[in-house]
Amino acid sequence: MRQQFRGLFILLALTAVSNPVSGAERYEGSPVASALVKADAAVEKIVAVPTSQRTLANTIVAIDDLVVQLRLDTEFLQFMAYVSPDTALRNQGQKAEVSVRNWMIAVMKREDLYEAVKEYADTNPKLSGEDARLLKRTLRDYRRAGMTLPAEKRAELKELQVELSKKSIDFESNIRADETRVPLTKAELKGMPAEWLDNQPISDGIYMVGMDYPSFLPLMDYCENELTRQKVWIAYKRRGGIKNVKQIEEILKLRAKVADLLGYSHPADYETEVRMSKSAQAVIDFYTKLRPLLRKKAQQDFAEYTEAKQQHTGRKDAQLKPWDQSFYEKRLMREKYSVDSEKVRQYFPLNRVIDGLFSITQSLYGLSYKEITDQAKTLGTPTWHPDVKFFEVTDIESDEVIGRFFLDLHPRPNKYGHAAQWGLHPRKEWADGRVQRPLAALVCNFTKPTKDAPSLLSHDEVETFFHEFGHCLHTILTESKYGEFSGTSVARDFVEAPSQMFEHWVWDARVLKTFARHYKTGAEFPDELLAGMVKAKYLGSGMKAEHQIYYGMVDMTYHLDPSGKVDTTKVGLDLFEEIELYDSVPGTHFQAAFGHLTGYQAGYYGYLWSLVYAEDMFQRFQELGMLSPKAGREYRKKILSRGGTVDEMQMVREFLGREPRMEPFLKNLGLEIE
Repeated sequence: MRQQFRGLFILLALTAVSNPVSGAERYEGSPVASALVKADAAVEKIVAVPTSQRTLANTIVAIDDLVVQLRLDTEFLQFMAYVSPDTALRNQGQKAEVSVRNWMIAVMKREDLYEAVKEYADTNPKLSGEDARLLKRTLRDYRRAGMTLPAEKRAELKELQVELSKKSIDFESNIRADETRVPLTKAELKGMPAEWLDNQPISDGIYMVGMDYPSFLPLMDYCENELTRQKVWIAYKRRGGIKNVKQIEEILKLRAKVADLLGYSHPADYETEVRMSKSAQAVIDFYTKLRPLLRKKAQQDFAEYTEAKQQHTGRKDAQLKPWDQSFYEKRLMREKYSVDSEKVRQYFPLNRVIDGLFSITQSLYGLSYKEITDQAKTLGTPTWHPDVKFFEVTDIESDEVIGRFFLDLHPRPNKYGHAAQWGLHPRKEWADGRVQRPLAALVCNFTKPTKDAPSLLSHDEVETFFHEFGHCLHTILTESKYGEFSGTSVARDFVEAPSQMFEHWVWDARVLKTFARHYKTGAEFPDELLAGMVKAKYLGSGMKAEHQIYYGMVDMTYHLDPSGKVDTTKVGLDLFEEIELYDSVPGTHFQAAFGHLTGYQAGYYGYLWSLVYAEDMFQRFQELGMLSPKAGREYRKKILSRGGTVDEMQMVREFLGREPRMEPFLKNLGLEIE
């Protein structure tokens, strides 16, 4: 998932220097100049309050007010950088993103605003609940922003951050702009389904295979030609190019300098301080405990896949390679578990999946969805492509509209290439009683319809859709007073938990029978097919988990070096051999397109960390029923509605009624628990 800024300090690592020129001239050329001038006026109003008259409302809450207003005025345009088909609008969105980031750090460095916050804090106000948490968060983030440093150190920090901001944005832009394609003949694409071939661009009889998910993933699954899989896999692991390798290595140096100035041993400790883990050492300890538990299962997986390759190729000396894993997983599913992924896909036409997802969540959480695409422009949030749909969410009990969301589900050039949810507008209760409703956008890249068939999703894609919609609901169902705590504004290593838990629904027979139908015959999803899928659920689970640890350890290792001088390619290749069972592949540099390195830095571990809580929370639904409105309402009240208003561990404990346990997580990985 993608997280936009949620408060005055969230972009510390991506920020810039203030400009001494005042007024609108400062922002000349920025597409969001008027919004920044308005935000400046709001800051001036806060600092003008006499010390004796400072209150929570006119100081701390006023800061939250101005940040939320800035989001309302600018964030939709910033989002266009990731999804708009219009080059000019994408460029405007990127300029807006730079302008807002620069403004955020410039105002954060204002001593008069910091003094205003301290003046109020020094009154030792008697606060509780969300109010107390907001003051505590504000003071903590000022410290992390360097405001307790001497003036010369703050100036140095600014200089580092302006460069860091530009390099981070350029890194992300280079990934989106990557147009890597591999030219292949039809003979080289043996085994690929006709629908897949129909969706590939052709140049003089040669298929120009791109690196988008609907092109890359099926090729890894079905192409019989190992050399083709190897070529495409290597091309995929070289996206972003050497320019992005250099870019990320410069970013790491800058982050290390920032961390040192702020008094941290390395960037990893700076990043983890505000997460559930609290320190990089806790993450390392987590991996140290987990890796031996996974290795036995991973070795069993590796042996099973290797045997499958040797039988398929007729070569007893055949060795398993990284580009083989998905292909032999699908082959084992067909031959050992009677699960043909292409047949499975026929039961998941996109429209039925959407209907099912909507029906399930409406029932669980007491909601009603209504498509209002034709009203999007009138509401000030126009759609950006004909594929995009717009929906309104109403709470059934109160009959009140509580939020809206977009669906943008198919790939196109220059669009964000993965699956993610953007929280575009937070929930906010204004002083005059108005309530700002949340706005979310769910962006995926599912196969487009063809002339012969609708968009048909793989089971993995259905799981991804449910996962990302879990983030969407987390954004929409929030009841926080302040934008700072709205929706997914929780610790980064907890934010995935609600969505990971929701993935279980696509593995339940009763759930699937509510929407999975053959796109031609209308037949229900066969019980025997699901039984095979459930048996195959742990196929390769050890290797997959080790791969997740690999990504997490690469990310963490990059940020553990106090100097930031990291040979990112060498670290990536060395850790690949240390953590996974494959030999490394020289010439690859996956980190050049590893988008999590800007935004989730030193945080990729959170996917496995949060899964511990996701699996444990799922136990509650198993007790009460997967489709139980009672369980859904309880989960909505105790987890989804609270956003970041309380400590994450407190939320989990209150929902479970006990301390969290690791056993459900280990069981979900297919590990034997003694």
